[in-house]
Amino acid sequence: MNRKIVVALGGNAILSKDASAEAQQKALKETAKYLVEFVKNGDQLIISHGNGPQVGNLLLQQAAGSTKENPAMPLDTAVAMTQGSIGFWMQNALDEALAEAGIKKQVATVVTQVIVDEYDEAFKRPTKPIGPFYSKKEVIDVRLKNPNLTFVEDAGRGFRRVVPSPQPIDVKESTVVNTMVDNDIIPIAVGGGGVPVIKDGNKLVGKEAVIDKDFASEKLAELVNADLLIILTAVDNIFINFNKPDQKKLTDVNVKELKQYISENQFAKGSMLPKVEAAINFVDKTNQKAVVTSLENIINFIKDGEGTIISKDGR
Repeated sequence: MNRKIVVALGGNAILSKDASAEAQQKALKETAKYLVEFVKNGDQLIISHGNGPQVGNLLLQQAAGSTKENPAMPLDTAVAMTQGSIGFWMQNALDEALAEAGIKKQVATVVTQVIVDEYDEAFKRPTKPIGPFYSKKEVIDVRLKNPNLTFVEDAGRGFRRVVPSPQPIDVKESTVVNTMVDNDIIPIAVGGGGVPVIKDGNKLVGKEAVIDKDFASEKLAELVNADLLIILTAVDNIFINFNKPDQKKLTDVNVKELKQYISENQFAKGSMLPKVEAAINFVDKTNQKAVVTSLENIINFIKDGEGTIISKDGR
C-alpha cells in the first residue's frame, strides 16, 4: 500500500517483569514478527518505542555504583544510552524477522534529539513515571539513599519515580529519518521520547527530563508527513467506562468525541490519556488518521481495520 507509518511501541513490547537483557531481546523477537507484517503489506515503517522501565533501572544501577571517580551519568545521557541498547536489540530482532520473511531491507537506529522549551511548566512539576514499581516501604528505603527523587502512586499498581516531561517542539533528526525512509531503510527513532534538549545559541543542551514517547512519536509523524500514526498498547481498543460493567469499545471515533470523553475523565492519566491526546494532536494537525490498538492485533488491523481508528470527522 506504500503508506508511511509511524508505529509507537508500548513498553510491554520490550519489558514485562524480567529486566534481563535476554528477556528483553526475546520479547523484541516476538514484537518484530508482528511489525514485519506492515512491511509485507507494502508499508514504509518508522518505529518508535518507550524506555521508562529501562532508563529507570539504568539510573538505579548507576546510583548504586556511583563514585567520585566514576559518577552516574545525567538523565538525558541515560535516555541516549537506552536508545542505543534498545535500538541494538530491535535492529537484530527485525533483521532476523525480515530475513525469515525473505525481505531485503536495512534497519538502523537514530539517536534522536527532541527539542523542548526550557520554560516549559513541566520542569516545575515532575509527572512522568520511569523505572520499576515500588511498595510504600520500598519507596522509603530508596529515598533514604536518594532523598531528591520524587515518587507517586501510578494507576493503583504501586509507586514509581517521576521526572519532568516537557512537550516536544521539534525533532532534530526528522530529515535524517525521512532520508532513510526514502532509501528503503527502516528507522528506529525518538526512542524513549528522544533525548530532551533545549536550544542555546548554536548548540543543543540536554535536560534532566523524559519526553512522553507518544507525544514524541506524534511530533515525528507530523514532521515526516506520515500517512498514519499507530500507537500500540496493551489492549486492542480504547474503551470508555473501562473495567466497569458498562464498558464500551471504541472502533471508529472522531476527534470531537474523544475530546468529550477526555472532559469526562474517561482515560487514566498515566496510561491511556497521553495516547489519546497524541492521536488527537496528529489528526488535528495533519488531517490523517491515527490508530490505537495492541501489538497482537496488528494482523487484524491490516486485514480488517480492527482497532480504534481516530479521524477528524469519523468514517
